[in-house]
Amino acid sequence: MILPTNWCVDFPTLGDLWDAWAQAHCLIPDGYRRGEAFVWSDWQFWCAANFGRIRAGLQWENIPLGARAFTYRRLQVIAPQKTGKGPWAASMTAIQAVGPAEFDGWAAAGDTYRCSDWGCSCGFVFPYQAGEPKGRPHPSPLIQLTATSEDQVENTYRPLRAMIQMGPLRHQMAVRDGFVRILGGLGGDDADRIDAVTASADSRVGNPVTFCEQDETGLWTKRNRMTKVADAQRRGLAGMGGRAIETTNAYDSAEQSVAQTTLEANLADIATFYIPPPKHLRWERKRDRRRILEAVYKGSPWVNIDAVLAEADEISLRDPEQAERFFGNRITYSSGSWLPAELWEEHYAMAGESP
Repeated sequence: MILPTNWCVDFPTLGDLWDAWAQAHCLIPDGYRRGEAFVWSDWQFWCAANFGRIRAGLQWENIPLGARAFTYRRLQVIAPQKTGKGPWAASMTAIQAVGPAEFDGWAAAGDTYRCSDWGCSCGFVFPYQAGEPKGRPHPSPLIQLTATSEDQVENTYRPLRAMIQMGPLRHQMAVRDGFVRILGGLGGDDADRIDAVTASADSRVGNPVTFCEQDETGLWTKRNRMTKVADAQRRGLAGMGGRAIETTNAYDSAEQSVAQTTLEANLADIATFYIPPPKHLRWERKRDRRRILEAVYKGSPWVNIDAVLAEADEISLRDPEQAERFFGNRITYSSGSWLPAELWEEHYAMAGESP
């Protein structure tokens, strides 16, 4: 678990480089601020910083290390509806496709990352601090955006397409029919690409991949064949030294989903970002719901709490368990809580410390 205590990043990470790169290349895909620079919120930067966290004491011998350079092989983000998981995942996908996704040694005084060194004409320059990890693009990115259905894949694929078409990414990536071509590489359309994948896309599942974004894994089960998809993609990642990010709403633990399997495994090389609602607040008490929403949507300033509360109250009249999961960010078991809230806090009493 990587619950933030003070949002302090005091470890070596590519996160600062990624944050600056994303602001220079990715634009807000929709809404009143459409076309403005996409600036990560606190929780988005925190997750990126942990995904980009470099292993302590890593020795660099000018040999590409892939996933072995990083503390975490996978990242799981469990957060409520409309917190911005999709656009953030789109920006992380852009980084993995054409940005400085890979560890490239430790910076000396005066070292600088320049997009022009990697075929991008945007003019972006990032001066490193001495001793900071350096980044470089992956030489042959093969990426899959995955969900249970085509509509679900659009959570990430749609904002990614918008970011490509509206900004400087259009000089490095091209939206084709059913996939994104990463320009400048060798091998034609079968190489250097981003594919949207569902359970029905058997021809793509199991292919070698360098990065996967797996969306709504709380809905991935054996019944809909998505457990098989997750396993196949992770085998493909292992063969390429790749990594993955899961994004999902809180899940129903009666479903035995991929999200639940990831969280309960509690492995040292899988980081999970999940902030449950305060334990003393109860969804069934209507007066507590606003305070729950204010807690779980903290760090997503674009969310209108009044609008979310109105929708949550209406859904709670007929399906309170659904409303509590999707808006209150509570892991549940069918019609009730999965665990009494205080047991969660006790089990993860040290959750503020990264493994």
